[in-house]
Parts: sequence; C-alpha cells; structure tokens
Amino acid sequence: MADSFSVSRVLPATPQQIYEAWLDTDDHSEMTGAPATCDPKVGGAFTAWAGYIEGTNVVLEPFSRIVQRWRTLEFLDDAPDSLLEITLAPSNGGTIVTINHRGIPEGQGGAYKVGWADHYFDPMAAHFRLVY
Repeated sequence: MADSFSVSRVLPATPQQIYEAWLDTDDHSEMTGAPATCDPKVGGAFTAWAGYIEGTNVVLEPFSRIVQRWRTLEFLDDAPDSLLEITLAPSNGGTIVTINHRGIPEGQGGAYKVGWADHYFDPMAAHFRLVY
C-alpha cells in the first residue's frame, strides 16, 4: 500500500509570489537553496535538488494550485510516480501552503513528510522573509 500525507505551513509571501517561484527555474533554486529546472506549463518537466526530484506538471491553477507527478532517485525504477498537490490560500501574514502527497512507495512517506519541512518550508520561509 502506498504512503500519503498532508503538511501545511504559513509562509511570508503572497500566493502569487509562491506560485511563480515554484514554477521558475531561478526562483525555485533560490527559495530552496538547491539547483532546479522548471518548464512552467501543463506537461512541462521539472527537476529539483540537483536532479534528486523530477516529474511533470499535471494541473496549474494560477496562484492557487499546482499538481505534479513527482518522484525521487529513491523510487524503484518500476515504481509509479507519486502525485503532489500544492495548494495556496491567503492567510494573515502570508499564504497557507498545503502539500498533499500521495502514492509514495510504502515505507518512504515519513521521510518525505520531514523532507518537506526541512528542505522546502524552512528554506522558503527564510527566502521570502529576505526577498519580500
């Protein structure tokens, strides 16, 4: 059975700023502190963390929702992609960013849940505090 989870954090930026940064090669790299590539269209490919993460954009709803097929180098070759949904909602002092991640290979979900906090939410919070 595949693993799934949701995590949320309020970040100090607007939904538009976060949405645009997530889908821009330079901004994604800057906000996470690791190399990324982004083709910001439905069907467009992306990589993050110097190729550790890769996938394609499935749904792009400007400034509110991004859905991606997503995998890491830790997925077995025959494992299907997981599905990552990022939702952005205005909140006092910023944006509530919610990560819904499902279809992760069994037993790997806990590590990815921690990874979203350590490798995305924490560096993004620092980045957006400096930039905006």
